[in-house]
Amino acid sequence: MATDQNKFQAIISHCKEYGFIFPSSEIYDGLSAVYDYGQYGAELKKNVRDYWWRSMTQMHENIVGIDAAIFMHPTVWKASGHVDNFSDPMIDNKDSKKRYRVDHLIEGYADTLPEAEKDAVIAAMENYLKENDYAGLKSFIEEKKIACSVSGTVNWTDIRQFNLMFSTEFGAVAAENEGDNKVYLRPETAQGIFVNFLNVQKTGRMKIPFGIAQVGKAFRNEIVARQFVFRMREFEQMEMQFFIRPGTQQEWYAYWKEERMKWHKSLGLKTEHLQFHDHAKLAHYADAAVDIEYNFPIGFKEVEGIHSRTDFDLSQHQKFSGKKLQYFDPEINQNYVPYVIETSIGLDRCCFMVLSEAYEEQDLSTPEKQDSRVVLKFPAKLAPIKLAIFPLTKKDGLPEIAKELMAECKMNFYSFYEEKDAIGKRYRRQDAIGTPFCVTIDHQTKEDGTVTIRYRDTMEQERVPMSEVKNIVMKAIMS
Repeated sequence: MATDQNKFQAIISHCKEYGFIFPSSEIYDGLSAVYDYGQYGAELKKNVRDYWWRSMTQMHENIVGIDAAIFMHPTVWKASGHVDNFSDPMIDNKDSKKRYRVDHLIEGYADTLPEAEKDAVIAAMENYLKENDYAGLKSFIEEKKIACSVSGTVNWTDIRQFNLMFSTEFGAVAAENEGDNKVYLRPETAQGIFVNFLNVQKTGRMKIPFGIAQVGKAFRNEIVARQFVFRMREFEQMEMQFFIRPGTQQEWYAYWKEERMKWHKSLGLKTEHLQFHDHAKLAHYADAAVDIEYNFPIGFKEVEGIHSRTDFDLSQHQKFSGKKLQYFDPEINQNYVPYVIETSIGLDRCCFMVLSEAYEEQDLSTPEKQDSRVVLKFPAKLAPIKLAIFPLTKKDGLPEIAKELMAECKMNFYSFYEEKDAIGKRYRRQDAIGTPFCVTIDHQTKEDGTVTIRYRDTMEQERVPMSEVKNIVMKAIMS
């Protein structure tokens, strides 16, 4: 698992410098593992979110979307297993008092080893976790002399489970101490889909197989949240639950596994940067599970999970609510609790993935001149700004012509207008935020109606009729 810490840190710095992602509450020294999206990060995030939403709901006739509330009845999380099972094994160093998630501690140690030794360590860890053998896992940590990064010692506590759900009190009753009104901030968006299964099926007259998609915030009190936006305490998920007839889960699992990999490649990601990783230990609800991993600067990490959840979720909610959550299948004249195939992707991780793929530092030096640039090679459909429009000067009627083009384009896609600085400096700023097209309005424009269009990736320029600019950009966005 090759890593590039220099590139990782460069991306973090670039995101802050150019308005993509900021530490939350930075003027108060920040809040651990919480981030704010700046003006260009918010646009990138929206574009990724919209692209996923369209690929699910618009491109599939049997998938619809909902927007369920963050707060849900607390019994939802008892039924789903989160109250009892949603936890990670953690360990504390007795000397430094620093807390670690056990798998992160061991993975960090494994990254320092040669490839063969590293694979053996990871395999041993996964086997201990699969068997819930925490005593054996602690002995393994001690045997390998895996030390705390702060104290440098191997003086560890026993491994124990830590529930990741945030809880709060609901309503005025809590303020008066008149009872236990505990509710949870949802740790995933899936349960909002399951409890609305019949509402959507009946009102939408949906026939199995069909899916329900949702995008929304989720919250997890991670033991060790780290690695920029890869692991946060407040994050956004894009999930789809696909309801199917029992016995057909293998074929639908295979279908969605391949379908989701195609989607990732459609983001412009290199094939060699993506891989499947089967789960060594299945979640309590699954009979099959695989991750799609991307080769971040921090190594191959999970971006999306595809899970065959059987009928666990609907059966549990049926049991705890006392309400039937069944589907009558007219093709086989039978009632049943549907099985589910889930696709679940982290929107923040997806944005980080797109940024990692797009980020390039280029040396453009020639024998005559030293030069370089940082460019974000976003696909046009994901770029925060699609077109930047520059009048060559602030006079001679050039700004007025440029603003005519701006008015023509801004209703169709996000455009940007700028008059300040030399054209070269303006180009470099747009390269750094990933704008695929820049157009310069000059004195020749007044004579023949042509403009200079500059292409981000190649830096090539050509004269085109101003009337064609919108079509050129639209064609790139739709490709």
